Amino acid sequence: MALLYMQLMPLGYRGPKCVKEGVTLPVGIHPLIVLCFSRQPAKTLWYDRPRYVFLEFCVEDSIDVKVDIQDYRVILSCKNVDSVEFYNEIDFYARVNSKDSQNKRSGRSITCFMRKWKEKVAWPRLTKENIKPAWLFVDFDNWRDWEGDEEVEKVMVEEYAELLQKVTHKDPPPAMDDLDDPDDRGLIEDIPVLRVTRQGAEALHFVQTPLEPGREVRLSLDWDRRFDHMQQHSGQHLITAIADLMFGFKTTSWELGRQRSVIELNTPSMTREQVVALEENVNEKIRAHVPVTVKEFSDGDPEVEMVRTRGLPDDHTGPVRIVSIENIDDNMCCGTHVSNLSQLQVIKLLGTEKGKKNKTNLVFLVGNRVLKSVERSHSTEKTLTSLLKNGPEEHVEAVKRLQNSVKMLQKNNLNLLRDLAVLTAQSFKSNPNRGQLFVLHRKDGDTEFMNIIANEIGMDETLLFLTVGDEKEAGLFLLAGPIEVVENLGPRVAEILEGKGAGKRGRFQGKANRMSRRAEAQALLQEFIGHQSPEV
Repeated sequence: MALLYMQLMPLGYRGPKCVKEGVTLPVGIHPLIVLCFSRQPAKTLWYDRPRYVFLEFCVEDSIDVKVDIQDYRVILSCKNVDSVEFYNEIDFYARVNSKDSQNKRSGRSITCFMRKWKEKVAWPRLTKENIKPAWLFVDFDNWRDWEGDEEVEKVMVEEYAELLQKVTHKDPPPAMDDLDDPDDRGLIEDIPVLRVTRQGAEALHFVQTPLEPGREVRLSLDWDRRFDHMQQHSGQHLITAIADLMFGFKTTSWELGRQRSVIELNTPSMTREQVVALEENVNEKIRAHVPVTVKEFSDGDPEVEMVRTRGLPDDHTGPVRIVSIENIDDNMCCGTHVSNLSQLQVIKLLGTEKGKKNKTNLVFLVGNRVLKSVERSHSTEKTLTSLLKNGPEEHVEAVKRLQNSVKMLQKNNLNLLRDLAVLTAQSFKSNPNRGQLFVLHRKDGDTEFMNIIANEIGMDETLLFLTVGDEKEAGLFLLAGPIEVVENLGPRVAEILEGKGAGKRGRFQGKANRMSRRAEAQALLQEFIGHQSPEV
């Protein structure tokens, strides 16, 4: 078998990471929540890996960043350049190893990667409760099956941790984007290539086992992955060129995602008619069988000054590479490309999203990704048809009816919970043998449930210790009663429950990470009551 000599190189520039759907507020927000929007939650993306859970808080140009990663939760607080305050508090689905977890800030977002306490156990959701907040989204561009992915993840995290140690106090940490470029994969002999990054003019390959220096080796390339990147990259060049020619929209950056890609255009908006016209035009060029060629020039050649470019990297050496789409575009680029636009097959523009700093993000698919998207959509349509018992044209209305039914059930459940709270309080008050301490735990209660009981019983003569949530996991607690007593015992109860809380005017409430220690907190309160005079 002949030896094949290749150099596996990473593709070119990747643009902003946080370019997905903007968060819209749900209808019917409770007035108390509206009052809190001077400190609003940041849009959050997450995805699961065998050893880690990854989070990305999408706040551009963040300042005053504070990230507190705990075993059962993460808390983020920060501001953006407009002084808008962001605050997110997420209780995890399962425990993480906070001591082996890290975070970093970039100009586009704050990224956290948390080491799982139980590795290789999938998280079906991020949050403890099976309720999805409006600001939380699955990062589908990074979500994929685990098979064959563990070593890649390990290299990515280890490389990031190593780079963090090299960062001086003058420079920001490297972005996770720098460790997740769409590089090539393959084999060196029979050894898998886990990652390829650029160091100056050289390609740095990460492999599972060491290789003998100076050896001649045979390289095998993952062609499916390479060809996918070629289609998306050449498609981006074509879309960028035609958008400029038709509308004068300049491309300022782009992102090659795992399932979809995004071009950032320097226009505040783009009409539906413009999107349709652009899609028709680029697909006409594909059908015209236009050649794509690559030429190399020396740095300083006059030809280089005439092409579209955002400049060369600081560590660039050697010739300058120009990718040309005949009579359409000439662009300085180091990426891999098709040799003819017909190899792109088809381009589908999925629409636009609001970008940063008065720009627009254009979402697109090229070639095989269009076919896979149609396949996924058809599979989803078949599943919904089976579940909803109607045709595809009726799916939306059927889901709306189900959502309305769920809202009504939730409302009824809330009313029943409130009635139960009142009856519970009345039952205690009507008991002639009631004591000075009232203790209650309910798995399906909430903060309002506890406060209704406290209001109905009164706090002048009775000390109330109320908890809600799963007894074996985290939950909420409320200690209510005489002001001095609560101020004294509230922090001690929170400490026993390994939680945090705050209080005023005879109420101390918060979150508890160890509900299983409720009995210890109750014993503390009973001991306190036992030592008090009847006046207390």
